[in-house]
Amino acid sequence: MGAAMFIQDARGKFNPIETLEMLNKYPISTLCAPPTAYRMLVLDEPMAYMKTHPPRALRHCVGAGEPLNPEVIKIWQEKTGMTIRDGYGQTETVLLCANFPPMAIKPGSMGKPSPGFDVSVVDHDGSELPPNKEGDIAVRVKPQRPTWMFKEYWGNPDATNACIRGDWYITGDRAYKDEDGYFWFVGRADDVIISAGYRIGPFEVESALKEHPAVAESAVIASPDEMRGEVVKAYIILAPSYTASPELAHEIQEHVKSVTAPYKYPREIEFVESLPKTISGKIRRVELRDMERQKKLEK
Repeated sequence: MGAAMFIQDARGKFNPIETLEMLNKYPISTLCAPPTAYRMLVLDEPMAYMKTHPPRALRHCVGAGEPLNPEVIKIWQEKTGMTIRDGYGQTETVLLCANFPPMAIKPGSMGKPSPGFDVSVVDHDGSELPPNKEGDIAVRVKPQRPTWMFKEYWGNPDATNACIRGDWYITGDRAYKDEDGYFWFVGRADDVIISAGYRIGPFEVESALKEHPAVAESAVIASPDEMRGEVVKAYIILAPSYTASPELAHEIQEHVKSVTAPYKYPREIEFVESLPKTISGKIRRVELRDMERQKKLEK
């Protein structure tokens, strides 16, 4: 028995049709892709192409890099018969949580801790929180650090010490754990929006946006606001058959109000052609936040 890794060079703009061509041409059995790629693969044109050019040998699909919207998992399952097993980790920790076979998938959850890791959700004192309470994702590193976890930030003891809280390494991400032990991502600690006293995770709003047929992709950030401190702003890439308009923006806002808590809807919407991303496909929200702050300062 042997195995090989197939790497598609997609350093430019990701093309979902090219990826589907590769899956049709070569006997690739497992697809590992960032959520951005899956969000583009479930659009109408790629799905139509896949129907006539099905993957030759695909059996497993996994995602990592940032949270994967439940709606994308649902569409992929309906169209391909395969589920996407999402996971969570960092360069410092490798894979911390995942939806391992044969676990039942809870769409939108990043699964349960990987073997060998004691992962929990803790408060600002380092105390573990009960189910359904939002806090910091943490990995126990005392009295013994997991073997495959990083030791320190080289030459930067201040950064190393800053991420330790009691017995825990603090990842910098926020989440909660449900009664079944599944972890649910809320956002990077600095991505969470605080509007009129409400804490709003960008991922929940982005997932609600994705359920609207006009939304191909979105990024949600905090926009400075004199009255509320911050408001939810959504940058949206439209699906091919839609045109930007104030009426469509209002329709999308009403949709979000109907599927999540009304205070979480994006009070500001900006339609864009593209979103800033890292080379691995993660949305660079920090770049959008900086741009938004600068725009507000110039007003």
